[in-house]
Amino acid sequence: MYLRRFWAAAIVLVAVAVLFPFSFHSERHLETATRVEGSEAETVARELSTRFHSPFVDRVVLVAQGLPPADSDAGAQALTTIVSGLNEESGVSAVVSYQQLRDPIFLGKGGGTFVLVGLNSSNGPVEFLVPALHARANALAVQLRPLYPQVKLELTGEIPLNFDIRKASADDVRRGETLVIPATLFLLLLAFGSLVAAIIPLAVGQLAIAATLAIAGFLGQRWHLSILVQNLATMLGLGLGIDYTLLMVSRFREAISEGHDGPAASAIATRHAGRTLLVSASTVAIGFLALLTVPISEIRSIGVAGFLVSGISVLLAVTVVPAVLALLGPRINAGKMPFTPRLDSQRSAHTGNRWRRWGVLIVAHPWLAICLAGTPLLLLAWQSAHLDTSLPKGDWLPQAAESVHALHTLERMDRAGVVQSMRLIVELPSDSIAQSDKGWNTIDQLSKRLASDPRCDRVISITTIAAGNRDALSDLSRETRRTFLSSDGQAALIEVLPKTSVSLRSQVDWLRDLRKIGGPSLTGVSNAQLRIGGIPALNADYQTIVEHSLRSVTALVVIGTLLALLGGFRAIIVAVKAILLNLLSVAAAFGALVLVFQDGHGIRLLGVGAATGSIFPLVPIVTFAIVFGLSMDYEVFLVARVLEARKSGLNELDAIPEGLAKTAGLITSAAAIMIAVFVAFTFGDFLVVKMIGFTLAIAVFIDATLVRMVIGPALLRIAGDWNWWPAGLRVSSKSQ
Repeated sequence: MYLRRFWAAAIVLVAVAVLFPFSFHSERHLETATRVEGSEAETVARELSTRFHSPFVDRVVLVAQGLPPADSDAGAQALTTIVSGLNEESGVSAVVSYQQLRDPIFLGKGGGTFVLVGLNSSNGPVEFLVPALHARANALAVQLRPLYPQVKLELTGEIPLNFDIRKASADDVRRGETLVIPATLFLLLLAFGSLVAAIIPLAVGQLAIAATLAIAGFLGQRWHLSILVQNLATMLGLGLGIDYTLLMVSRFREAISEGHDGPAASAIATRHAGRTLLVSASTVAIGFLALLTVPISEIRSIGVAGFLVSGISVLLAVTVVPAVLALLGPRINAGKMPFTPRLDSQRSAHTGNRWRRWGVLIVAHPWLAICLAGTPLLLLAWQSAHLDTSLPKGDWLPQAAESVHALHTLERMDRAGVVQSMRLIVELPSDSIAQSDKGWNTIDQLSKRLASDPRCDRVISITTIAAGNRDALSDLSRETRRTFLSSDGQAALIEVLPKTSVSLRSQVDWLRDLRKIGGPSLTGVSNAQLRIGGIPALNADYQTIVEHSLRSVTALVVIGTLLALLGGFRAIIVAVKAILLNLLSVAAAFGALVLVFQDGHGIRLLGVGAATGSIFPLVPIVTFAIVFGLSMDYEVFLVARVLEARKSGLNELDAIPEGLAKTAGLITSAAAIMIAVFVAFTFGDFLVVKMIGFTLAIAVFIDATLVRMVIGPALLRIAGDWNWWPAGLRVSSKSQ
């Protein structure tokens, strides 16, 4: 890099500059819909599309208020206007209201009604149709307002809710950046005391974010990537980009203070810090690569975003940053801040002496240090045993969204089950449902059995629509037949609408009960098959897959990180110690997550009204992969400098304080910046991101204080020379 630094930096900068404009358009290629690959919910949706040819595989609910009752003549005229207007909209495959299906389900309490709108998009995800549907609904409301001044038409359902979550996510990103960039710049100025030195890490973080979003946008055109890419790329891009550059700039300024010129100081910084950064970035990337093994689009998307941002951050730190530093030379200290009166060398020496004295205290009393710092962490980690990864209770959707307003309107109408219905596909082995009494009666009896459940509000099937009369099939519309009856006549769809009072968690439990009973027991027909889809099924499948994947992801992360550390330090004790300390940091962070969000202690300070009772299944597996890598950063920084001190001739008692003197200030500064980044995202409206940001902030705080400044050095002292067995001390000092 010293010989080819300008060529390497130019190539990387040109690549980033080319990608930069595309970062502004990445959002349009990211999805909010959750896809659980190979799940039963996905199978049901596919069968409804390919086997039933249903026009309502994807659908939205248009909630209408302020109109005459749907079963009145005036209400019929208004519905006719609405249905006609919706049918004219591109991407609408079918529309059904009380006019098309005289079912009392459309007559909500309080006089409201709703219209089901089927969607079929040939140009990308169906959620891209939502803006045009919003515009159409607004135009229809304007058309009806002269006759009905109080009319209100609002969209809800899984697709509009996802669309509004996308908007909430984008708003959170913008709000988070607005809060975090000034705070980060202030902390960098405190750390460096120089405007030029402070701007470089911040610029690298911004470039890493832009490049990651641009690449994710390109990948999103081919694969399903979640909107969470935006949040994670911004959080981690600022955190990691600044973290890695901070180490490089600090090492460069150290060399400058020793009298080296710009190019020489850049070479020294790259040689010493570069390998440390590569080991550190490898441990972060391993965690994100492990997430790619989980067959859920959201989690895989986070894996992609994290892998990209960590790779791009370290690439910028070891190519562009050394070239810039070589050009700057002593000018790296330009723009001295008035609130930092000491010169750089004096500040570094003063700070280093304080941490050196701290290190001497730790190595003098290692067991006492471990007991004092380890006891509260173990108590906090113990709380993680109570972690509940079922769906949180309460209303955690963005309250300002139209789709949420409409959903609440459906709840007041006692028709929210239309959005949250279970979609059962019942397949009989031989009897045609449409042409045999046995098949018909089987579906009819099953519909009645499901309707008798106290959690059920309504069951809609081919038999209920035909009022139990098979001869009435010929009177049903083509859309109705192909919605509820497969083209071969051997499978039927049964929509089970839960009561509004039934929580999402109870719906999931109900669904699992039905799956456990199975098709033969429910129908009384041997070899009958039952598959259940819909939102409750998606939630159940999501939770099940995450629970089953957590163990394998944990194993992959731990083993991969252990191998990376062994390759970096060639010392077994150091590598195993780092793994154990990381597990302690993660467990303690999970314990804090349980206490605050799940149990509700202090949760109002984060803008959440009450305890959530549980944690989103996504949060533990994602935060484990992220925290494990981030925590390893500081371990690598510290251990690398201790090893360097050992190779310079110091013994373990002196090398540990020396390593702390060289890295503790850097670690605490980097941690403060990363905590500021994560905390900024806890003030958004997206509860999943709020939980992730909180967990990461707590984990970094714990890791950079009690773990790395107390427990880690104490364990190094206890192990002594065994830390570096078998070949740690034989690693070339030049490579360090």
